[in-house]
Formats: sequence, structure tokens, C-alpha cells
Amino acid sequence: MTPLIIHGHFYQPPRENPWTGIIDPEPGALPFHDWNERIYAECYQPNSELRIVVGGSEQIVNNYEHISFDFGPTLLSWLQQHHAETYSRIVVADALSAARHGGHGNAIAQAYNHAILPLCNERDQTTQVRWGIADFRHRFGREPESMWLPETACNDHVLGVLIDEGVRFVILAPQQAQRVRSKKSVLADDWHTVGRDTIDTSVAYSYFHRDDSGRSIAVFFYDRKLAHDIAFEQALASSQLLVDRFAQRRAELPGLINIATDGETYGHHHKFGDLCLAYALQVDGPARGFTLTNYGEYLEQFPPALEVEINNGERSEGSSWSCIHGVSRWIRDCGCHTGGEPGWNQAWRGPLRAALDFLRDEAAIYFEATRGELFRDPWLARNDSISLVLDEFKSRERFLSEHAPGELTHEQQQRALGFLEVQRNALLMYTSCGWFFSDISGIEPIQILKYAGRALDLMNQLGLPSPRERFLEILAEAKSNRTELGNGADIYQRLVEPLRFRQASDEVLVR
Repeated sequence: MTPLIIHGHFYQPPRENPWTGIIDPEPGALPFHDWNERIYAECYQPNSELRIVVGGSEQIVNNYEHISFDFGPTLLSWLQQHHAETYSRIVVADALSAARHGGHGNAIAQAYNHAILPLCNERDQTTQVRWGIADFRHRFGREPESMWLPETACNDHVLGVLIDEGVRFVILAPQQAQRVRSKKSVLADDWHTVGRDTIDTSVAYSYFHRDDSGRSIAVFFYDRKLAHDIAFEQALASSQLLVDRFAQRRAELPGLINIATDGETYGHHHKFGDLCLAYALQVDGPARGFTLTNYGEYLEQFPPALEVEINNGERSEGSSWSCIHGVSRWIRDCGCHTGGEPGWNQAWRGPLRAALDFLRDEAAIYFEATRGELFRDPWLARNDSISLVLDEFKSRERFLSEHAPGELTHEQQQRALGFLEVQRNALLMYTSCGWFFSDISGIEPIQILKYAGRALDLMNQLGLPSPRERFLEILAEAKSNRTELGNGADIYQRLVEPLRFRQASDEVLVR
């Protein structure tokens, strides 16, 4: 039997208006209210409850029980609130898969709000990883063995953070491999250069921390050809065709078959892709000699015999699965784009990131200044504050008593929580979708600018000097391809600031 792992990366960016906590209507998703609801109906719900016919009898299949998967924490939060039954099926699927695979569940964690980790500063990298782990632990009731890196974007430093945080393995794209050698090798020249088409994706590798401590993380590289066929070459036209592709790859590369694609491929990107997947996993795959497993179980049975070094990308900024220029897609006009009109450019990406970096750094100065007054260690408090996001009933007073240098007055408690809320919005404004598409006027850049606007409002409420004017000056350098919309500052003032919602009281509730 040939081991088979299919991984689905299920993710939507956070869409809530940060002033109201409600998702505003998204006309592009019609007839649904917003894209979350549309993709839920086309993908997330169907994959949890599919009816197939096997041997003349009907069966109900939950695909999440049989594939490796990650769900974005912000998406799971939305599912829990709006579609609790499907949310429950996802959580139960992990528990059932763990029972089936020797304690290794199908679910893995994800960096919290899908920021491009190599482009984050060190503090934000740590918070994104710790928040992702805490969210996973809260929902699935166990420690995650792995973490999906948004866009699989990483470099040596990011992998070092994962090792530091106890992550056991990671899934990367084949073009992210640089060279390999036997773990038993002691010769410096034993390395062999590999790349997108030459890395052996049928085995796991060990990547060692750059600090020479001997600590390591296992790395799986997914099968690029199969992933491409599924995503772009109609391999989901039928389950027999899909399994035929598996069999062809088995003949070329015996061993583990492992594939990673966006989870939305199965039902949203490809209608009936969810049904095709169910039949392939339950009927045609087993009939052709494929047995389902997951990465944790496979790693226990087949530990790495090879060591790998990764491709750190252009300028050592990182590499990814969706930008041939490393991670340039999220910081400059690299030529990668999705949609748009002839002649459009993405030169707006750099100024957008520069404006957000400026706002982040200004907020950090004032947050650090709370050390000794409101927090013993502001950054440790930020890392731990995910508990307040996950449990709205958690005592704010108790949390603050654990992190304050002494007893705080009621007013100081409010200020402390306000500073933490500034930091939460500063993290959310780096959600990767803001740079992915064709223009700064799209719903994704506007969404991350909403978080910037919310952070600015909170800073004003805290009585801090406002960085708004300089923020807008930098943002004005981001020119929209839609000339009638002007630049980033025009778009912010026209499309973001009118959404601001002022509550009757600016007070943050302390329980």
C-alpha cells in the first residue's frame, strides 16, 4: 500500500469591520452577504457532510476526517460564531483522525492572521506563532504538531522561531528546497543542490536550527505536479482521473504521495471538487492501493534520514509557494499579480507596507513606555492576551493582575486594555491578502487599512500623539491603478474613515 496525504489549507482573511465587529456587505459575493458565507456554502460545509454511494448504499463522509488540514484561526472563530454545527464537525474530525492514526490528528495550526512571517519583525513573528498555537490548543484540545506558514513563506529565521516554539514539522513548496545531504554525513562538500523539480517529495527531511544547538524540525515538500494538476489542470473532473494521476506519480516516484493546495479548491474553486475528493479517498484510492495517513503518523513511522537547507529567497527575505521572486509579492512590484487591467502595476505595495510599518513602530514606542506602569513586560502581556480574544468571559482584572507591576486603578486597567487592543489591530493589519491582488482599492487592502484606522482611533482615545498625518503622507505614495481613486491616502479617507463607529462610551469593559 502506498501512503497518501492530501493537505488542505483552509483560510479566509478576517473581514469584520473593526469598529462594529460585523462583516459589511461584499457585493462581489452575491447572492451571499459576504465571501465567508459564499465559500462556506460552496466548500466548508459540504466537505463536512457529503453523501456518496458505495456498493449500492449511501454513506455520509466528512472529508476532514481523511485529509490533513489547517484552518485560519480567524476563519474558525467566524465559523464557531455563525455555523457552529460545521465548526463542531471540523473539531470532531480531528479527534477521530487522531484515534485512527496513533494519536496524530489531521489538523495542524496556522500562524494567527496569515501574515507573511519573514516580512514581520521578530516580535510580531513570535506573537503570530504563539497566538496560532494558543488558538489551536483552545479549539482542538491538544498541542499542534505543525504550523502552516501563510503562503508557505519562510526563511531560516522563521524556521528557527518554529523550532524555538516546539513545532515538530512544517510543509513547504518544492522550490523552497536548496540542498540536501545524508544526516550521517560529516563532510562539508556532501551537499547536493536540489530545486523545484529535483527534490524528492516522497520523504521527510531534517532542518537544523542555525544556532548550532542540534535542535531541528522535520520538513515535508509537497508534490508540485500533483498540486498543480488539482488546482489548475482539471484533475478533479472525476475521482478515477484523480487517482490515475496519483498512480502515475507513484510509478515515477515510489514512496509517500503528499499534496498541498488551498482547501477552497474542493468545492469553491472547482464545483463538485469536494465530492470528487470524497470518492477518491473512500472508494477509488483504496481500490488502487493507496492508504490514507497524515504527516504526524508518517513521521513517527519514517523519521528523516536526510538533512535539508532551504532557499531563503531574493535578498534572503524568504521564499514562498506563490511568488517566484521569494516574498516580493507582499512588499514590491515584482511582476506577480492576480487580476487587473492591462498596464496596471503593483508599485503601491511598497508604500502600503511602509505606511503600516511606520504606524506599527509608532504604536510600539508608546506600548513599550507602559513598562513598569501598566505591564511588567508589555510584549509578554501581548503574547498572552490571545486568551482574552479566545474567551470573552475571561476576567480582564485577573489577566491584568498577572501582568501588571502592581495594583492598577480602574482607569489604568482601561488604558492597559486599550494598549493591547492597539497591538491586536496592528497585527491584523499585516494580513497577507492586502498585497496579493491587483490594486490598493480592492476589498483586501481596504480591510487591512480598516485595522490601521482602528489602531489610530484607539491611540487617540489613549491620548497619545497622533501619527495620522505622517501615516497619510507615506500612504499617499501608493498610487491606485484606478486613477479616479487617487492614492492610498485618498482611498483611506474616502473608503475607510467613514466606516468608523463611535460607541456611546470609549470604555473597554473589564470583567
